[in-house]
Amino acid sequence: MSDGPESYRPREDPIEEGDSGPVIQRPEAPAAPTFPIPPLFGKYPFEGVEVHDPGLAPYLYLHPSYAMHTEGRLSGRPFQKNRMHLVERLANCLMKGAKFTGKKSKAMTTIRRAFDELAAADPKNPLQRLVEAVENAAPREEVTRLQFGGISVPRAVDASPSRRVNVAIRNIALGAIQASHKSTKAIHSCLANEIALAAKGDTTSFAVGRKEEVERVAQSAR
Repeated sequence: MSDGPESYRPREDPIEEGDSGPVIQRPEAPAAPTFPIPPLFGKYPFEGVEVHDPGLAPYLYLHPSYAMHTEGRLSGRPFQKNRMHLVERLANCLMKGAKFTGKKSKAMTTIRRAFDELAAADPKNPLQRLVEAVENAAPREEVTRLQFGGISVPRAVDASPSRRVNVAIRNIALGAIQASHKSTKAIHSCLANEIALAAKGDTTSFAVGRKEEVERVAQSAR
């Protein structure tokens, strides 16, 4: 038998009953370092933001995040957008037209500047005001068409919570885009104005006005 490192050497000391050999003390692995998540845009905290509408609370993703960019990991999967942060969803809705298509960093810069204007006008957290704007702009009823014997009849239907959030975010972004079209006012100022009006429930807001119109048509189709 060779004396190499892989050779087997029997234990010289006798093994007593219940003796399992020497106990090897392994050093404990150091705990993984935890880094605090910075505030949104380095200014606005994620904590303290509340959703007052219980129907929309599970569909408004407001958890702290290092970066508002999921890199398309949630695309093409049903209901996965509910795991995307509200700010990123607003940025995705802003990426329309020739100036914003595919320009995520430009859309996030627009939201950051809009939040700065909101913070300068009101000490309330702009993220909280965005949540209130979505709550006030989310329609509760919509209209669909049913066919009875070849006749199409409009009928009012309840909007699902997920669709309510989708429509509200889309209308807020669309209102800002339309307000800045052929205007000297910058789009971030239009977005800040749209969020501020929608957070108050003002009907002069494009999103709130569209919600009132849809619900009025649905009420007449009951």
